[in-house]
Amino acid sequence: MVAVSNIIDTIPVDQPLTDGNTIISSGGKFELGFFSPGTSRKRYIGIWFSKVSIQTVVWVANGDSPLNDRNGMLNFTRQGILTLLNGSGHVIWSSNATRYAQNSTAQLLDSGNLVVRDATVNYLWQSFDYPTDTSLPGMEVGIDLKTGFRRSLWSWKSTNDPSRGEFTWTFDPHGFPQPFIMNGSIERHRFGPWNGLGFASAPSRLPSPGYKYTYVSNPEKISIMYELTDSSIFARVVMQLDGVLQLSLWNNQTQNWDNYFGSAPADDCDIYSRCHGYSLCNNGNSSICSCLDQFEPKNPTEWARENWSSGCVRKTTLNCQKKVKFLKYPGIKLPDTRFSWYNQGVNLSTCEELCLRNCSCAAYANPDITGTNEGCLLWFDELIDIRDLGASGQDIYIKLDSSQSENSSVEKVKKLRISLPLAASILLLALCLILYIKQKKKKKKKKKKKKKDQDQDQDQIRFGEVKSLFSSGKGRKISEMFYTNESKDEVPDVPLFDFATILDATDNFSLNNKLGEGGFGPVYKGMLKEGPEIAVKRLSRYSTQGTDEFMNEVIFIAKLQHRNLVKLLGCCIQAEETMLIYEYMPNSSLDWFLFDRDRSLLLDWPKCFHIINGIVRGLLYLHQDSRLRIIHRDLKPSNVLLDIDMNPKISDFGTARSFGGNETGARTTRVVGTYGYMSPEYAAEGKFSVKSDVYSFGVLVLEILSGKRNRGFFHPDHHHNLLGHVWILFREGRSLELINAHLRESSNLSQVQRSFHVGLLCVQHCPEDRPTMASVLLMLSSDIPLPLPKEPGFFTKAYSSSSTQGESSVNEISITMLDAR
Repeated sequence: MVAVSNIIDTIPVDQPLTDGNTIISSGGKFELGFFSPGTSRKRYIGIWFSKVSIQTVVWVANGDSPLNDRNGMLNFTRQGILTLLNGSGHVIWSSNATRYAQNSTAQLLDSGNLVVRDATVNYLWQSFDYPTDTSLPGMEVGIDLKTGFRRSLWSWKSTNDPSRGEFTWTFDPHGFPQPFIMNGSIERHRFGPWNGLGFASAPSRLPSPGYKYTYVSNPEKISIMYELTDSSIFARVVMQLDGVLQLSLWNNQTQNWDNYFGSAPADDCDIYSRCHGYSLCNNGNSSICSCLDQFEPKNPTEWARENWSSGCVRKTTLNCQKKVKFLKYPGIKLPDTRFSWYNQGVNLSTCEELCLRNCSCAAYANPDITGTNEGCLLWFDELIDIRDLGASGQDIYIKLDSSQSENSSVEKVKKLRISLPLAASILLLALCLILYIKQKKKKKKKKKKKKKDQDQDQDQIRFGEVKSLFSSGKGRKISEMFYTNESKDEVPDVPLFDFATILDATDNFSLNNKLGEGGFGPVYKGMLKEGPEIAVKRLSRYSTQGTDEFMNEVIFIAKLQHRNLVKLLGCCIQAEETMLIYEYMPNSSLDWFLFDRDRSLLLDWPKCFHIINGIVRGLLYLHQDSRLRIIHRDLKPSNVLLDIDMNPKISDFGTARSFGGNETGARTTRVVGTYGYMSPEYAAEGKFSVKSDVYSFGVLVLEILSGKRNRGFFHPDHHHNLLGHVWILFREGRSLELINAHLRESSNLSQVQRSFHVGLLCVQHCPEDRPTMASVLLMLSSDIPLPLPKEPGFFTKAYSSSSTQGESSVNEISITMLDAR
């Protein structure tokens, strides 16, 4: 076989490139051949800058499979595959192309990209798809959301070893996508979300004569690419050994690489979550961490010692039933957006309304700095990794108790910037505008407000009379205390227990009897004298739930009688104490089994299928067969209790809603529930219906099958949540890979596959596509053909943007948002 000359840019078929020979791109910029890094004697196939005096390798083929001598050969086969052979003729690396073509060509391009292309110049394989530690102009790095394929940068292990090191630069697509530098599985640095021109703390600017960034985020992919308008400049972005992403340009005068300010992390405040939750990092201060206004250190003693690991907490806990306000923080790096929700076509005013009506929303912002007022980013979790960026930062609006925000120091500083005459004029104008709007809407709202007030007053009257009657000893049943338009037979007949009885039953609420704690408060096990075991749900004074939720529990559960719904035995109301008394469930809740490595082994497939069917029957009763027609709104594993025979019983009706006649759904301004189980239309717009429960049921089924939570799901090959992972497996015909390993041994394959399919049908994005629970029951209990499911409930609004120095243009906008959290 003939060795290849070093003046061509291709590797001919079956004419191997041997050690000592190279090929050079047509413009002479890049060279490919064998090399040894640093002081190592091992040999690798790599690509380096040809016209740079310091050998600078930008790509390595066999980083994890080095050659031990100089007898290696890089061969290009007739099938269009590049193979690296050792001296014994064994293949130690290959291009592994998924497509083949006769008469294909292996060529090194002047971009530094080694490609295998067919006769029509379609790329069958390219080295740019498999970057190592270097990103070159024109190289796209990111994620293919359809396949989960990633193009990420990773550091070398050492200067002598180009195998995969500790640090990785990669995108995280959860919430609003953003790139991270990871140290293994630990976040080292977060670049922040795309702001229309760049990332908050990324190497986002190159020196003249010019550059262009192209960011794409849509349902198919998330990626970033930079290009130079002057092709004579040699540039590279390198994931270095120490975990710093560094932008460098070649300096012909000094014959060296010049590092620019765009490295990351650049200082202490660039380290991920340096100051932890609800705190601000400022590298210019003597103490770099400070709590946000109206927040205080969670652990003041440790904070004083500059141990900021516990972060900050609110001085005043938010109460969604009271008035709240937003405090504007200007010039910051926006918090971690992985647990956020984004919608492009929403202005800042509407964004504020969305955050106000969602109890879980902590803050909002417009992530785009290009001048548009449209784009709404909402946070639903602790605000983490915030730093002061001054003029280059962005604005965020943080939800606070109204009494606290009135005296905010940030607000005071803001007011001082405005002259008094101007402030007075603005205030007068605002007051006039408010009066005009209020007058215009007064008549329209009057009727609605009156009805709402009457309903709330009636609830308070009922609740107050319950307490009054019980305290006076004049009543022992709820039916004696409620005033409704229903007949006496339909009034809930729930016994009242006195406080002393509950104290005795629970051994004075002993910690040994505590079963757990939820949004309502702690739950205790008790034993009534000459009676059954009970579970006592005790309303906490700090609970986010109150009168409405209590009334819901009493009215709904008392009227609903079904073997798959938990049974309410009574309640206790005395002084400040409010408690609900339930039948005791010996096997706790479904999540107690499902997400524990040891206890999950007790759930074989027959038990799982029994639980799934029981939940179906319970929901079907709520949606169709009960006289109230109930939408639960918070179905999740912790709200599915299990009795001694592992029969499932749906519990916690504090946020449930009832419907009459032909009603099937409604809209609310108070979104309550648990993210990961909320349907997209409910989480985003407050719209709920029986199909909202169907969505939650679908998530629950897929969690039962996999043993994994939808929220917080992790997979090494992609960053989808559980639903995204399930969708990938379904489209690739690999559904059985989802099934928890121990279930396969006891499973009925037909039932498992059908349950998987039904779960996907239930979590489809559009409510109209989801089946009813009656259909679900039929699907699980028969062999009828099942329709093909559509894409699961992802949020699919966002954007792709491109910018050049001195000008910017916003193109197609599209960011795939997985189910909120």
